[in-house]
Amino acid sequence: MLVSLKWLKDYVDIERPSAELAEPLTLTGLEVESCREIRPEFTGVVAARVISVRPHPDADKLSLCEVDIGTGSLPIVCGAPNIAVGQFVPLAKVGATIPGGFKIKSTRIRGQKSEGMLCSEEELGIGSDSTGIMILPDDLSIGADLAEVLDLSDVVFDISITPNRPDCLSIIGIAREVAALTGKKLHYPSTAVMESGEDIHGMTSVEILDPDLCPRYTARMIRNVKIRPSPHWVRRRLEAVGLRAINNVVDVTNFVMMEMGQPLHAFDFRFLEQGRIVVRRSREGESFISLDEKERDLRGDILMICDGVKPVAIGGIMGGLNSEVKDNTDTIFLESAYFDSASIRRSSRWLGMGTDAAFRFERGIDREGVVRALHRAAQLIADLSGGSVCRGYIDEYPQKISVPEKIQLRVARTNRMLGTNMTGDEMAGILESLEMFVSNNDQGTYRVVPPTFRIDVTREIDLIEEIARLYGYDRIPTTMPEIPSAPAMHDRRILFENFVRELLAGRGFSEAIQYSFVSSRAVDVLGLAAEDPRRRLIKIRNPLSEDQAVMRTTMLYSLLETARRNIRTGESDLKIFEIGRLYYEKGKGSLPEEKRALGIIMTGLRYDDDWHGQNLKVDFFDLKGAIETLMAGLRVQPEFVRAVPVPAFLHPGRASLMNINGQAIGFIGEIHKNVLEKMDIKGHVYAAEIDLDLLAGLYMEQVAYQEIPRFPAISRDVAFLVPQKMEGRALISISLENKEELLEKVHIFDVYEGKGIPVGMKSLGMRFSYRSSKRTLTDEEVEKIHERVIRKILSESGAKIRGAEG
Repeated sequence: MLVSLKWLKDYVDIERPSAELAEPLTLTGLEVESCREIRPEFTGVVAARVISVRPHPDADKLSLCEVDIGTGSLPIVCGAPNIAVGQFVPLAKVGATIPGGFKIKSTRIRGQKSEGMLCSEEELGIGSDSTGIMILPDDLSIGADLAEVLDLSDVVFDISITPNRPDCLSIIGIAREVAALTGKKLHYPSTAVMESGEDIHGMTSVEILDPDLCPRYTARMIRNVKIRPSPHWVRRRLEAVGLRAINNVVDVTNFVMMEMGQPLHAFDFRFLEQGRIVVRRSREGESFISLDEKERDLRGDILMICDGVKPVAIGGIMGGLNSEVKDNTDTIFLESAYFDSASIRRSSRWLGMGTDAAFRFERGIDREGVVRALHRAAQLIADLSGGSVCRGYIDEYPQKISVPEKIQLRVARTNRMLGTNMTGDEMAGILESLEMFVSNNDQGTYRVVPPTFRIDVTREIDLIEEIARLYGYDRIPTTMPEIPSAPAMHDRRILFENFVRELLAGRGFSEAIQYSFVSSRAVDVLGLAAEDPRRRLIKIRNPLSEDQAVMRTTMLYSLLETARRNIRTGESDLKIFEIGRLYYEKGKGSLPEEKRALGIIMTGLRYDDDWHGQNLKVDFFDLKGAIETLMAGLRVQPEFVRAVPVPAFLHPGRASLMNINGQAIGFIGEIHKNVLEKMDIKGHVYAAEIDLDLLAGLYMEQVAYQEIPRFPAISRDVAFLVPQKMEGRALISISLENKEELLEKVHIFDVYEGKGIPVGMKSLGMRFSYRSSKRTLTDEEVEKIHERVIRKILSESGAKIRGAEG
């Protein structure tokens, strides 16, 4: 929030330099993020009075003016249409500089001498009006420096306000904190109203149909207003805090909102049909055009401010185009209301309308400050527009909110918690400086009633926090808590997941951390079947965006999105994994099912692009090898079986399921080209997804060691002819089924198809290793065992030994 130092000084006497004020504010919890000094961008500009105006003899749109600067008069050629005798205007004298780097010189315009330039607000950089010469107040000293007489220098603080302190979303709220810090008195602005004319109750009425969303609604009427630009002091205050001046009525509503923290809205009474206000929920599908000229179709739970026929504002968020204040507005219906914060927050998020008013309402405003702000704004509008405030005001308050209860404050407990030695009177003084009512109940105990604007103070600990921050955190002695020396308890799941991270990082993978929210189109992009449980999506009630509208049921889409973003930025060689949660809908009224999962993705080059890398691309077996290494580190033995049926997002023939002890734990495969086309990813992508909850249950924490073999192994190689569709795993399984004691290892070292191999067949080269832990084996022993193993493979698989097939 932007806070003007000059505006602050309207309510509290500040003697400290701005830099010295920023530090104590930050220490009390109001973090000052920046402190910016504002100075006018012009020099040599003075206040002048127009003595005479006559037409230029050689130009229809120019005037010859003579202006008084206190030490004499100067001739000026001016093209502004609003110039008139007697006006006080800003004059940039010869030698002056104005924004844009322009330096004023003595010149002749169409043959007439001009000793300076009369300036508009825009030309001086102090406003947006460029339609004519800036007209100054007529009580200024002629010849006085404009920057000094208009007091244009200021200091603006950018203060970060935490969500629990909506009372500080106002200049008075910050001034209250400054007064408490400095021991100064806070000066509230006058809320007295001069009333005249007709009683408001005979002119209009307010009916609240949904008091749960609008507990209080107040209103006043101002007649005979004249819409015109606001005076400079109002515009300077608004522009200093980042608001654009519009006209005197709208500017007052913004001024009071920033001053008191209470949003208000002004309606042109002409456009309120039946001359009344009805506060109700919107109707499903109801259409409304707001002040930003956007038409919105509403859902059925948005608070609307309506007249007798139609909606005229979205309650607490934005007014309607059909009732805005116009240049010929004569009568103002002024609204000041208290709206339910949760309702405004939901509606603002759903509509995507983050207005200044919504920002305050959704955090909570002072319910008792509604009327004070109403009176303040009504009188300001009357003063600045020449209007008159009608007698009386409307205050519909069907659901009175209970007053804050007394909170017990124990002096001994406060000192014990803070480590201080304050007296009860010191504590009471701090709380009273924050406008809390404090009474001494008995020795060592106080009763405290917080003001209605402090909605965050409800418990004793809140009072202790207030005492601590005003007393000064830097004054509280630092002590170390007594922590019993006990062994740290480690969560088994966290230890397991960290071990998985270490194993994958050791294989060159990088971890991705992503949202658990994805687009609802993710299941369609992946082509999941209608009966697939991953289509049981859980919708987010108020999603941040359409791309984060549902909870994910697979990590695949998130990882592909990450790959796509990396590839677009030129990083196409990727090895990425993510450990996170998946969510499955379990039916209405039931909590979703949550599962921990590991997602892995690979694409691009196998090795770094180097002279010896040979530009090799990763393939299915690279990912399979990485997973086998992971499983070996976890001391489990996976089995890769053909996926039947093949998921639509995986390529047929390049997909496999992973089993451990007959239990399915995930899948591995190449992403189908149709999915990659939909996601605009070029090349080949390989992915795997593993159920970490199941894997954690199979993980062997204890490590079994065995003696390093002292005797050599003897190997035998055999090439088998098998059908192309037969998996090598089948032959390995057969060879290990009998659990031959001396058969140590079997693996495939060669796969060949082509010349010399019958059509439809392939050659599998398999190596069988035999070893004894007690002695060196003889060839005869090995041959007997080897022959048994080979016979079993040939009989059970139908394979033939290559070269002996005839």
